Amino acid sequence: MKSICVFCGSSPGTRLEYASSARQLGVLLADRGLTLVYGGGNVGMMGQLANAVLENGGQVTGIIPEAIADMEVAHTGLSDLRVVDSMHTRKALMAEMADGFIALPGGWGTLEEFVEVLTWAQLGFHAKPCGLLNVTGYYDSLLAFINHTADQQFIQPEHRELILVEATPAALLDRMTAYEAPQVDKATWARRLNRELDN
Repeated sequence: MKSICVFCGSSPGTRLEYASSARQLGVLLADRGLTLVYGGGNVGMMGQLANAVLENGGQVTGIIPEAIADMEVAHTGLSDLRVVDSMHTRKALMAEMADGFIALPGGWGTLEEFVEVLTWAQLGFHAKPCGLLNVTGYYDSLLAFINHTADQQFIQPEHRELILVEATPAALLDRMTAYEAPQVDKATWARRLNRELDN
């Protein structure tokens, strides 16, 4: 891996551990020579993450829609800031430039972006690792829901395993570095779906 896309909140959240984990991840990305690809903001978790990478000599590519940049939340100190025309363009470029994806604590945008790249992995559109940094159990309830969807057979067991979950940045990066994507047999998946529809 040469680059990691990180999705995270534009808010710092209520717990100091959230910002601390963002900074820890930023330091590790810089130390390991991994370029950060992220949403280009200078506030909240996003700003903490990007600043930690920059302060430790790392490279950062920020990708931000023009409408959001115009709100004066774009990080102007980045080594590479790309202003694009829409959220769709932003997400496509982030996915193209990254060799893996991490979600830190965040809200609607973080969840939407992470689930989208996870869905693409399920469909076999990419073979890049997708990790949740579960800081102080932030994602415990989401993971319980995902397990419920698997129990109810809306997510296949092998697709549930696409999510790498760790509580610390170092452990998550180690797992992502060692990741081998499962083979997606679309024909088998389609046959299984057809059997379920027939029942």
